[in-house]
Amino acid sequence: MRIVVLGGGVVGVAAAYYLSQDGHEVTLIDRNALPASETSYGNAGLVSPGDSYAWASPAALKMFVKSLFRSDLGIKVRPSLDPYFLAWTWQFLFQCTPARAHINTLRKLRIAMYSKHCINALVQRTGIQYDSIQRGILYLYRSQQSLDAGAKHMQILADHGLSIEVAGRDRLIQLDPGLAAAKHRIAGAVYSPMDQTGDSCLFARSLAVWCEQHAGVRFLYGVTIRSLNIEGGRVASVNTDQGPVAADAFVVAMGADSALLGRTIGVKLPIYPVKGYSVTVPIRDGWPSPTLGGVDEDKLIAYSRLGNRLRLACKAEFAGYDRSHKPRDFRTLRSVAEELFPGSADFDKAEYWAGLRPMTPTSVPILGRARYENLYLNCGHGHVGWTMACGSGRFVADIVAGRKPEIDPDGLLYES
Repeated sequence: MRIVVLGGGVVGVAAAYYLSQDGHEVTLIDRNALPASETSYGNAGLVSPGDSYAWASPAALKMFVKSLFRSDLGIKVRPSLDPYFLAWTWQFLFQCTPARAHINTLRKLRIAMYSKHCINALVQRTGIQYDSIQRGILYLYRSQQSLDAGAKHMQILADHGLSIEVAGRDRLIQLDPGLAAAKHRIAGAVYSPMDQTGDSCLFARSLAVWCEQHAGVRFLYGVTIRSLNIEGGRVASVNTDQGPVAADAFVVAMGADSALLGRTIGVKLPIYPVKGYSVTVPIRDGWPSPTLGGVDEDKLIAYSRLGNRLRLACKAEFAGYDRSHKPRDFRTLRSVAEELFPGSADFDKAEYWAGLRPMTPTSVPILGRARYENLYLNCGHGHVGWTMACGSGRFVADIVAGRKPEIDPDGLLYES
C-alpha cells in the first residue's frame, strides 16, 4: 500500500520505519526542515519503563489543585476557559482513582517494556547511533522518608516485570561515581537496570536517513498539513500548503497537533498539550558528571548524559499551545545541575528549549484505527513518548497489516 505518515517526530519516523519493513510505499510529511524538530527535539532523553506511572492518580489530583495557587511545584496550571482544556480536565479527574491509576499504569508499562525491546532490535538491525547508554536509570531521593515511599511506590512495576534495586548512598556512588560530590544530598535511589538513555532527536534523524537510503521512504519536509479530504468513508488525500498528497492509508503522528487535525474531520482525540522545559549544556572535562541517566524525584527533574552533553528537563505546564520560554523557567534546572554535578555544566553555552507533550487523560497513547477505515492513530504519548515510540510504531504497523500485535492489545487499541 501507499501510506502517508503525518508528523515527523520520533513517533512518526519510527512508524515510517516499521511500515516500510512491511513492504509499504511510505511517505512522511512534516512542517519542519528536519525530523524531530519539536517535541522530540529536547526531551529528557530517558527510555524509561521505570517511569510508566499514569499521571492521573489521587496524589496528582491534590497537586493539580495546589498548582492553581502555587508556582513552586513541578506542575503548573494556568486557569483557562478553553472548552477543550475543560473537557480534558474532566476526563483526567475521572482517571484519578486508585483503581484507574493502577489499570493505566500497567497498560503504560506494557507498551513501554515492549518498546524498549523494539528500540534495541531496531538499532541492532540498522546500526544507527544516538548517544545511548544502556546501563539503567537512577531514581534519586533526598530523604530516607521519600526513598522508602518511592521504593514502595515502584513495587507495582516490579511486580509486573521491571527489575529494580533499592540502593543506599554507597551503592548509589558505585552505580554512578559522577554523583559522588552530591552524596550528602541524596539518601539513596531506586535503580532500574532495564531503563536506558539516548538522544531521541539524533535517533529520529539518523533513522530517517536510514529509511530514505535503505527502505525507500520519501520525506516531505517544510510541508504544512492543513486538512484531510474524506470521500465515501475514507481519507482520499491530505491537503498541504504544497497541494494534496493521495495514498491508500494515513497514519496520524502529529503529537499535540493530532487533536487539532482530528477536530476538522470529527475524530475527537482526548489530547491536550502540556509544556515541558529542558536545558542542554556541554560537560566540562575533568568535572563530576553523570554516567547514567536519572530522575531527582523530590525536585521532579530528569537528566541524562548525551555524549559530552548534559540534559536536564522539568515541569508540566498547562498553557495551551504556547511554546515560549523565559530565563526564569530554567532556574531550577540550573540549580539542580549545580547541586548534583557541581561545576560540570558549562552554562555559558547552554541551549534552552520548551516543547509540548501530547497528554491523554489516561497517560496511555492512542493507537489503532479511527472512524475512517484507512485512517490510523499513533498519538498522545505524553511525557514518555520517546520511550514508547518504537513499540507504538510496531503496534500500529501490525494493525495496518491485519496482524495480531505481539503484545496484548487490551486497553491499548483506540475505540472510536
